Amino acid sequence: MPSLKDLKNRISSVQSTRKITSAMKMVAASKLRRAQEQAEAGRPYAERMGRMLASLAANVQDSGNGPKLMTGTGADQVHLLIIISSDRGLCGAFNGSIVRESRRQIQRLQSEGKTVKLLTVGRKARDQLRREFGALIVETYEDVGRRRLSFADADVIAQKVLSLFDAGEFDVCSVIYNKFKSAISQIVTVQQLVPFAVEAQAEEAASADAKAIYEFEPDEEQILAELLPRNLSIQVYRALLESAASEQGARMTAMDNATRNAGDMINKLTITYNRTRQAYITKELIEIISGAEAV
Repeated sequence: MPSLKDLKNRISSVQSTRKITSAMKMVAASKLRRAQEQAEAGRPYAERMGRMLASLAANVQDSGNGPKLMTGTGADQVHLLIIISSDRGLCGAFNGSIVRESRRQIQRLQSEGKTVKLLTVGRKARDQLRREFGALIVETYEDVGRRRLSFADADVIAQKVLSLFDAGEFDVCSVIYNKFKSAISQIVTVQQLVPFAVEAQAEEAASADAKAIYEFEPDEEQILAELLPRNLSIQVYRALLESAASEQGARMTAMDNATRNAGDMINKLTITYNRTRQAYITKELIEIISGAEAV
């Protein structure tokens, strides 16, 4: 049985931990509000951009021409996966779910005979994946949006992807990230970025525009050549915003659970401390009474 001093030290230690987790919960809650607003504000623009490009691409596909970012390289052999995680831990299953899905995608592609390359955003994905797939990592970005996430952060990543594509380093590029649903729910999402997934947006674009007829100036091919690189930056920016909101929501939930568990542990340790203290007092009283009767 632990001594009273050990129990008292343990209670003090857990109380200190509870103060830390409670403070981290409040900080995450304040950051979550801003990150959620940014993520929700970025969705309509990114979705509308995708629908507009799908409408343009449908016309260009009929003519058999189109930019390389839309038509692709004509092959499906080399895949680049952009994996977005966090730089810090203590956010529940946020990073674990991303890494599990990334491993599943890598193993699936490799089983099909494909070549896989990785571009990681955040230390956690890099640290966990490089143990098994270190040779596949071609670029790593850390501290993205550490102070405040901006479009310039996403544009740097998008320009790197474009340079790799222009150099013929990959045929297909997809991004894996956590889409924010609520503070307690994040959805692991895999989205193809290159070549532009026309089929995924075509049905939504047709229903939204009611098959309206437009005349474009300049023509569709020139507009697509200008907008497709910009759309890549926008989609990466949206993924970063969703991931940032998901991270803060997961951290707030994890720290809330940790604070509750610390409170429960303090209550149990306090009960054990009181019972142990009572047992010591009772034992001393018995010894005193026994000694007095012996005299």
